[in-house]
Amino acid sequence: MPKPPLSVVVTRRLPEPVERRLGELFDVRLRDSDVPMTREELADAVKTADVLVPTITDTIDASLIGQAGDQLKLIANYGAGFDHIDVATARQRGILVSNTPGVLTEDTADMTMALMLAVTRRIPEGLSVMQKDEWTGWAPTSLLGGRITGRRLGILGMGRIGQAVARRASAFGMQVHYHNRRRLRTETEADLAATWWDSLDQMVARMDVISVHCPSTPSTFHLMNARRLKLMKPGAVIVNTSRGEVIDENALTRMLRAGEISGAGLDVYEHGTDINPRLRDLPNVVLLPHMGSATLESRVEMGEKVIINIKTFNDGHRPPDQVVPAML
Repeated sequence: MPKPPLSVVVTRRLPEPVERRLGELFDVRLRDSDVPMTREELADAVKTADVLVPTITDTIDASLIGQAGDQLKLIANYGAGFDHIDVATARQRGILVSNTPGVLTEDTADMTMALMLAVTRRIPEGLSVMQKDEWTGWAPTSLLGGRITGRRLGILGMGRIGQAVARRASAFGMQVHYHNRRRLRTETEADLAATWWDSLDQMVARMDVISVHCPSTPSTFHLMNARRLKLMKPGAVIVNTSRGEVIDENALTRMLRAGEISGAGLDVYEHGTDINPRLRDLPNVVLLPHMGSATLESRVEMGEKVIINIKTFNDGHRPPDQVVPAML
């Protein structure tokens, strides 16, 4: 006699092809509105589901996991980052956690380059002039930005996305430098034409552009703190498409307002949607609403990985993208 389908609860609206396939395979409870679940709704979900499919907007902490029923055996995260999930507590309860690595790489790297260009070439300022119908014609000194060809790019975190950014930056004629917990293999460095810096301080002080690509961990919290931001050259810019907590947002805001840093391009923020309001008023800052992975292709591929992780688990095997202690 076949076993009944898994009870799967999805916490946010997902692309239609993903929701349709989930409905074909599992006893799925989809989200009607595209807003995060309340704490009470999440508690109800973990009490009733075999599998929970959360997103980065859901805090799956020890308290919530403590309310889970015995039937909850997998948290199949829709996203690569999993710092919003207490993986250690889940493991203690015998609950596996999986994620969706790899599918965001190219899209996030594209967005990084877009932010880099937007800040250095003052694209939002030009767009604002056009939208306000204030353009009076070409002028030799109007909206002068800076070229990125020949500039030094310092990549903080040389994982999949950092390396994808390095390849794109090289095509733009930038000099690629990086700081990472571990130095890349010699052949990888040669392929990327990248120079490794053992000292983050020394790298930061010499770069024209800093691009942040490291995860959120206790060791990376405020890695770019006030002291380190002050090491940046006054004409340098900083771009962040990874995790907002890596940069001290208040210190960055103060320095941008004082002209101690030339500009910033941010897709993520230290306190989520609670963005420092002073950032919004700065013409040398480009702010995006966490759009790094916002392509249909990427979001569908994320859903496909979630489905594979659930199906593999249901077949009695370890999910291919299980989060293991080495990743923590």
